[in-house]
Amino acid sequence: MVSDRSLEVLRVIVQDYVASREPVGSKSIADRHPFGVSAATIRNDMAALEEEELIVAPHTSSGRVPTDKGYRLFVDRLADVKPLSAAQRQAIEMFLGESLDLDDVLARTVRLLSQLTHQVALVQYPSVSRSAVRHIELVTLAPRRLLSVLIAETGAVEQRVIETPEEVGDDLLAELRSGLNAAAVGLPLADAAGMLRERQESFAPSQRAVARVVVETLIDQIEANRHEKLLMAGAANLVRTEHDFTGSIFPVLEAIEEQVILLRLFGEMAADQHGISVSIGRENAPFGLAETSVLTSGYSSASGSVARLGVLGPLRMDYSNNMAAVRAVARYLSRLFGEN
Repeated sequence: MVSDRSLEVLRVIVQDYVASREPVGSKSIADRHPFGVSAATIRNDMAALEEEELIVAPHTSSGRVPTDKGYRLFVDRLADVKPLSAAQRQAIEMFLGESLDLDDVLARTVRLLSQLTHQVALVQYPSVSRSAVRHIELVTLAPRRLLSVLIAETGAVEQRVIETPEEVGDDLLAELRSGLNAAAVGLPLADAAGMLRERQESFAPSQRAVARVVVETLIDQIEANRHEKLLMAGAANLVRTEHDFTGSIFPVLEAIEEQVILLRLFGEMAADQHGISVSIGRENAPFGLAETSVLTSGYSSASGSVARLGVLGPLRMDYSNNMAAVRAVARYLSRLFGEN
């Protein structure tokens, strides 16, 4: 059991090491922070922290650096999640407020979060397991070419160009549009494909060749929207901190390219009292990310489903700032979707 002062020593060790990447010594702590005790007393506190495996000496006669366990205690008990500055909040509102659609807002989200945190930013598309079809639109591009637009309740928009076996007149186009919307709108994506197949058989024999091509395209669009997926930005930030990783950074880069792995990690992370989930170091070992920390928060989509966004980086990261940024962007994203 460590004392309150020892916990404060751990706090400054984490903060100073994050800022400098240099091991932190007792004299440095006594000189730079208002503890009001001697360096010898600080050394005793550091010895207690080391005994609890919260800090470690990377080299003989060096200062100390936090361990995975030390970072975990810092995040759980010592990190201050401060609000972002007014300028940062305004940047979020201005940048995300200009978004055109779901794809655009999520692409902007990862770019912005990467810039705010200097880490790899990740955002999960809204869960489609319960998403439904909002609307199907068919637009004539040429006598034998249509544009098929599928809009899901999550706000996702999927477009395909269809080459039809024969010319599609206005009457047939209107009948296709009306019939397919009647069959699919409001149904979960998992059920809509089957209903569309049934509906194609209701068209007149002379219309079925066109209906079949349109329906098969719509089913492909539905399947494309049923897969869980992530957007990522800022991989260059990870490369810039390569010296924080032992050995090669390429296994980490390969791991974050595997969306299934990251989605599984997201699903296993539990939120704390701030609405933030933090997974540190060895906690990420089953996912090939044992030298990284992952911070996430949930946001609500227009359909009410919850997805996650967050950042991934080395253990030596500014947890307080990054937690604040992740939380603020998630809250704004929920508000933006709620307004739409």
